[in-house]
Amino acid sequence: MAEVRFIRAFLYFRLVNFYGDVPFFTKDISLEESKIVPRTAKATVMAFIHQELDECMADLPSKDVLPADDKGRITKGAASAFQARAFLYESNWNKVLQYCENLIKKQGEFGTYALFDSYPELFTAAKEYNSEVILDYGYVPQLKTWNKLYDAAPISAQARLNGYAPLQSLVDNYITLDGNTISADPNYNSDNPYINRDPRMAATIVFHGGQWTDFDGTVRKIFIKPGSGGTDKERLDEYQGASANASATGYYVKKYYDVTATVKYDAGLNIIMFRYADILLMYAEAKEALGQLDAAIWDMTIKPIRKRAGFVAGKALDFPMTGDLKTIVRNERRSELALEGLRYYDIVRWKAGKTFLDGQVTGAKYGGNNSYIKLDIRRFDESRDYLWSVPRTQIDLNKNLLPNNQGYSN
Repeated sequence: MAEVRFIRAFLYFRLVNFYGDVPFFTKDISLEESKIVPRTAKATVMAFIHQELDECMADLPSKDVLPADDKGRITKGAASAFQARAFLYESNWNKVLQYCENLIKKQGEFGTYALFDSYPELFTAAKEYNSEVILDYGYVPQLKTWNKLYDAAPISAQARLNGYAPLQSLVDNYITLDGNTISADPNYNSDNPYINRDPRMAATIVFHGGQWTDFDGTVRKIFIKPGSGGTDKERLDEYQGASANASATGYYVKKYYDVTATVKYDAGLNIIMFRYADILLMYAEAKEALGQLDAAIWDMTIKPIRKRAGFVAGKALDFPMTGDLKTIVRNERRSELALEGLRYYDIVRWKAGKTFLDGQVTGAKYGGNNSYIKLDIRRFDESRDYLWSVPRTQIDLNKNLLPNNQGYSN
């Protein structure tokens, strides 16, 4: 029952973050009732979620006591991680600290978790259920699979076409090995921008000159810059314009590539929902918001994350003596958790839509006159776009869902 209540709370959590006030009920309702149930205030639904998770924690086991056959089930640690994230989205910093500390300082009760020693291997089938995973969404080869990378991997790697791809802004977010942003690093070379960078970039994104391992185990270089491929296969990945099958941004997705998948990218690799690095990042962000992020907190949160990533330079690992700590922590979150489905929610809770979801969208530096690829121009409305419109199909079924969210028609 506690596991089912966790899932129900998770579904309501998604709904309120998209729509704000939503239809809310905790018992079976009839078809007739479903057509008249009104929207309930987001704050009321969030209070329910927090109460549910606290009550579930009392009934859920620690992962340490689960038998091997029960790996992947919802645990006490997962409920605490969910609570931390829910309070994070409400900027309730003291509560974030409380539930993160359950996983950092009370592992005898909430389960033993630690950063896994390899960032690239963290997202592979061979290392599922590793020490960092708090909860993941389970898949089973031949029984339940996913294939999103069929439309995101390099075309030369037997992908179908490119349906979505990383943007230049994500690439620019990764710092250099020296610990500097690219704008502040005197050794940064914009003509060869992918060297001496945060190792997580190469584990997450396929860029020109990056490595790829084919399904047969062959390790090769990917050629994306126009005119750089020497064979027919290599030329498949070259940027050809926004209307071509190849990447419209000059980048492909690498994170969660499952080398054990089928040639159509049907993968049985689990998708991680909560992991220990996120706990450390939430803890660091809460401490920064409270004015308590110092060298000691840095050394237990950001520093081990960067060491695991592969940084060795002192400036990259040491507590920053200059710079905006808020920006540093937020950028670290983006680099560590890139393409894991959390970025949109971060932008919304930071009320940073104008900063990140507005203006010219660019890809790699392969455009005309060796300029950055220019894609669409986005417009973000601060008065409207932090919530979605209630779907017209739902309004047609239930007029009590009106009024719609601000800025959308009824």
